[in-house]
Amino acid sequence: MSIIPNSRAVWFKSSYSGGEGGNCLEWAPGSIGFGVVPVRDSKDVRRVPLRFSAGAWGAFVGGLKNTER
Repeated sequence: MSIIPNSRAVWFKSSYSGGEGGNCLEWAPGSIGFGVVPVRDSKDVRRVPLRFSAGAWGAFVGGLKNTER
């Protein structure tokens, strides 16, 4: 899999992340390679990001949007 190393990736914080310092999820859309989406905990950025297929990530985000009602 080809993913840009953490040091060069541009990470975006989820709009669902809490402002109190907890539940902080980030993803790096520009580092996607071979249909893989890297996701990390912004409080522990030294750990290797989780990697999800583009389809699984899309389903997760779509599920969040459906719960906003």
